[in-house]
Amino acid sequence: MPVRTERTRDHIAEVVLDVPPVNALTSRDFRDLARQITDLGEDPSVRAVILRSGNDRGFAAGVDVGELTAGGPRAVVEVTRACADAYGAVYDCAAPVVAAVHGFCLATGVGLAGNADIVIAADDATFGLPEVDAGGLGTATQLARLVPEKKARWLAYSGTRVDADAVHRWGGVDRVVPRGQLLEEARRVAATLAAKSPVVLRRARASLQAIDPADARRSFRREMGLVFELNLTPAPDEARAALSGRPRR
Repeated sequence: MPVRTERTRDHIAEVVLDVPPVNALTSRDFRDLARQITDLGEDPSVRAVILRSGNDRGFAAGVDVGELTAGGPRAVVEVTRACADAYGAVYDCAAPVVAAVHGFCLATGVGLAGNADIVIAADDATFGLPEVDAGGLGTATQLARLVPEKKARWLAYSGTRVDADAVHRWGGVDRVVPRGQLLEEARRVAATLAAKSPVVLRRARASLQAIDPADARRSFRREMGLVFELNLTPAPDEARAALSGRPRR
């Protein structure tokens, strides 16, 4: 299955992204992801959730561009709403979410990791937003939860990728570990959380969300309105055609 939940011992659940070849998710995948994370948050036996990739190459690379290209503006609305649901489910999950990131963490990968409570990264992880190069926008809301404001602007404008050590220095990644130790470390962190009082821990998460200086859902929704406006112009199709080498229409 593209998105699956695996229950482990000690009240921990793992949500696994596995959409070959690069974890580029469709709108259906995002909605499924949102449903699974929401269900886990509503299950009182779940004390921590790990969000990880089942793909050896990386965490997540973005949306399924083919769905956007084939469906026109209507598909843009469908995909962006589904993204908003998935990001919002991670943000609103009643249980704390630990993102285990390796390889590429781009676009929607940043969106998911940026809304998690704790990010554990492998030493091969890189973070970036390639949207501008592909004629798009979005996910700046979540990028700003991982890196300082001026760095977020540079990364969003330039499409530059940064490694896990840099994001760790800026405070967005809690720790960086060798690739082979990533899942073990994420499980260790989740077990530390799961050992706490579930009632207190869930209230602690709710209190931190309540004092969040930015409303992540509202901010991303505003971004998506601008994405739709952009897609009413020829610029996105021209940029995607240039990247793929196809003739411009």
